[in-house]
Amino acid sequence: MSFKKQYLKSHPICKVTFRMPKEAVDGASTVHIVGDFNDWNTNATPMKSLKTGDYMVIIDLNTGREYQYRYLLDGTVWINDWQADKYIPSYYGNVENSVIIL
Repeated sequence: MSFKKQYLKSHPICKVTFRMPKEAVDGASTVHIVGDFNDWNTNATPMKSLKTGDYMVIIDLNTGREYQYRYLLDGTVWINDWQADKYIPSYYGNVENSVIIL
């Protein structure tokens, strides 16, 4: 998993490209990114399947903030981003959320 940050000069926005490689998807047919930027809605932000087998989505996020998120495979398997800026404990026990800092 990885992400790329592209800061806009004209607005306090960062275009973030989230990418999950084929190996991490492990045969899943759907991949969603779920986080506080979409109110943890498990259906709000599906990732697009690429010809390579990777999944990708671009999200515009406000700068000067931190966002918690995780990936959801096939609606059942939660995965953290291996390249997250940091990790913080989730509200749901001994699980951590990935964090991106903008």
